[in-house]
Amino acid sequence: MDYQKFLYEQRRKAKEIKAKSAKVVIKEIRLGPHTDDHDFQFKVNHAEKFLNDGFKVKVDVFFKGRTIVYKDQGELMLLRFATALEDVGRVESMPKLEGKRMIMILVPKK
Repeated sequence: MDYQKFLYEQRRKAKEIKAKSAKVVIKEIRLGPHTDDHDFQFKVNHAEKFLNDGFKVKVDVFFKGRTIVYKDQGELMLLRFATALEDVGRVESMPKLEGKRMIMILVPKK
């Protein structure tokens, strides 16, 4: 067998495997600790669309300046977000504070 032909076959097989692999895409939605109900529902609708399309959704509450004292409101908002989307997605990681952001990740239900 020709060595160049062997290398060509290896590259072609690797390319096919790479094309068949699933790519994980994470969509991000940002909220504030004092997000209004209408804006909240607007973001929930976007997240529902993303989950129905099969994407992961990363929801984060961003605390600016002195709003870091409202950590409990941020956590309640994220939990409310999760309950609003419980029929189309489930929580992969619970809300956790990382610096000035509180993050939660949702994945679509099978």
